[in-house]
Amino acid sequence: MAEAQNSSVLEGEDLIEYCYPESNVSCVKISHNVATKTVIYLILVFAMAVTIVGNSVVIISIAHFKQLHTPTNILLMSLALVDLLLGITVMPFSMVRTVDGCWYFGKEFCYWHSNFDILFTGASIFHLISIATDRYQAVCYPLQYLTRITLPVAGVMAALNWILATVYAFSAIGSKASEAQLEDFIASVDCLGTCFIFINATCAIIYLFIFFILPICVMVGLYAQIFLISEKHARKMEGTKQGRTDMTSTKISQKVKHEKKAAKTLGIVIGAFNLCWMPYVITSVVDPLYNFHTPLVVYEVFIWLGYINSTLNPIIYGLFYPWFRKTLYHIVTLKIFTPNSCDINVYGA
Repeated sequence: MAEAQNSSVLEGEDLIEYCYPESNVSCVKISHNVATKTVIYLILVFAMAVTIVGNSVVIISIAHFKQLHTPTNILLMSLALVDLLLGITVMPFSMVRTVDGCWYFGKEFCYWHSNFDILFTGASIFHLISIATDRYQAVCYPLQYLTRITLPVAGVMAALNWILATVYAFSAIGSKASEAQLEDFIASVDCLGTCFIFINATCAIIYLFIFFILPICVMVGLYAQIFLISEKHARKMEGTKQGRTDMTSTKISQKVKHEKKAAKTLGIVIGAFNLCWMPYVITSVVDPLYNFHTPLVVYEVFIWLGYINSTLNPIIYGLFYPWFRKTLYHIVTLKIFTPNSCDINVYGA
């Protein structure tokens, strides 16, 4: 890491800029022209705006409309809160670091920023496991579901997800255990204006299996069971419906289709999470094994691919949940402020 001089200097034909020109231990700025910086800022600001607005709509919709007060939606609302807080507290500061290559907010805030970053990632994982469990109970044990997964139970599950995520974040980053045996390397690359998480190979492998591979296996296993049983129910209903047109048969058939569609949509949410975060997780494990030689631009791209998952979730809801589109219309048109708006049928036409 080059030491900064008292001002920007010329090296060959390139102008070297420093995060803190007045310091002799400053990090070097990333060299981008104005047009490139503007384009990157516009893309990232747009992603943050969609993240904040989209997840705010999910939270307001589920909190306001009584018909949406279901255990599944309580978990979805809590997941949307995770994504909203990521968009407000983590993404703006990461954006500046990504574009300039500099951290201007001090070491103390870097510590909290890193902890919140890991906390929200962990919270997403735990919420997705809870949602998969909820759907498994709804599809595989439909008669017992209403007594097993109630609103209070969903609330406890959401609270537990936040507690586990907090413990995960502060044990991984807050305890500094992940930096053991990396002191010399960290000292060699440390400079004024940097804020990155360094995890040793042992901790990286442990975190990979406990907090990524294991949850993925659990979620894939649950959804495999869900789709197998959904298909079984669908075939059974087709056999039952032959020669029958009674209302009970029709309602059961609609119920099965609804549960199958809900499971498919939430399966897409889980699939999007895995695809978005997998490159960063794999890099975090491989990088320590090769003395952290991953190019900074690749690392930043993978971080933002993970962040974009929080942007995609409300888009997925909008594409697959008619209630989301209807509640969005009522929010945009301010109809939620009309009397008895919370009793509107958000599933109807």
